[in-house]
Amino acid sequence: MALCTNTAPFPLSPLTPAEQRVLQQLRCGFSNKGIAAVLVVSPRTVESHISNLLAKTGCRNRTQLLLWALGER
Repeated sequence: MALCTNTAPFPLSPLTPAEQRVLQQLRCGFSNKGIAAVLVVSPRTVESHISNLLAKTGCRNRTQLLLWALGER
């Protein structure tokens, strides 16, 4: 898998750089396993970042998080 670069960086200050990278790959449609492969981390690490993103954004699920990331909150 290749790193998705067709989206602009997601510069939100409350998000860590790692969370921003995970969110960018999520915006490209990758699964947790796919994101893990691209970012060279474990799928569990991706799950942790997604969980943190859900808590920080107030989203209830991955679909809401994706819509939030795409600016369709």
